[in-house]
Amino acid sequence: MRHAGTGARPRVAFQGEPGAFSEEAVVAYFADPEPAAVPTFRAVFEAVRDGAVDAGVAAIESSLAGSIRETYDLLAEFDLRIVGAVSVAVRLALLALPGQPIESIERVYSHAQALAQADEFLRTRPWQVLTTYNTAGAARTVAERRERGAAAIASPRAAELYGLEIVAPDVQTGEQNRTRFVVVAARGTATHGWARPAVGSGQGRMTTLVFAVRNVPGSLHRCLGAFATRGVNLSRLESRPARTARWEYVFWVDLDADAEEPAARDALAHLRREAAMVRVLGSYERPVED
Repeated sequence: MRHAGTGARPRVAFQGEPGAFSEEAVVAYFADPEPAAVPTFRAVFEAVRDGAVDAGVAAIESSLAGSIRETYDLLAEFDLRIVGAVSVAVRLALLALPGQPIESIERVYSHAQALAQADEFLRTRPWQVLTTYNTAGAARTVAERRERGAAAIASPRAAELYGLEIVAPDVQTGEQNRTRFVVVAARGTATHGWARPAVGSGQGRMTTLVFAVRNVPGSLHRCLGAFATRGVNLSRLESRPARTARWEYVFWVDLDADAEEPAARDALAHLRREAAMVRVLGSYERPVED
């Protein structure tokens, strides 16, 4: 098992290929990381659990496409903690082999999230749209196959990495497109010195938790009241199907407070008395939004 000691460079797993937005999240959050590419979000969590890496990053929310539900399910499945978060601006471009005009493009590859974020642009032409596991992976595939008539939607940086040309820049919908990533580590891992100084720049702390209500009238109302009566704001509340029983749900919450702050601590104690299950995933600095 890896243990990044004081001054050691943390090895950090991310989903995709070099040039992926997940890798940008690693570089944006960590002061001096060793990024490690893995093929899936599940592989990120498994690498952290097994000690092959010190930490991992996983996309959890898109400002345009909403929640990344797979990440929520993995957070529920694996006994890891959230130690940080980072928000990455998503700038997408249409990339192809050099010398190809946009009129010659017939097929466009990318990750489903990126395709959704570029939907308005993609509807301007009758392209065949094909889903891949990663944006940078789509760019790499087009480059390695030397596939003419094909393009990838990925970051402009991927064009530099894989020798492609930007056929159309800024194909994402809107100018406020961002993806929030969480940083996960094994419980008990020392994380001091990992984050860049700008990560803790006075944005305040937040807590992510999940709970299940009892199957009795008013249970959800009383659970949420634990926070309302103590003035603890919930910046996010989302239900997800429980994996343990059919048609039952768990609730994911982001609190605008550290779990150890007095009001939040009292609210969580109240919640534990009322709810059927409570898990605190972690308290961490709120990500900076440009």
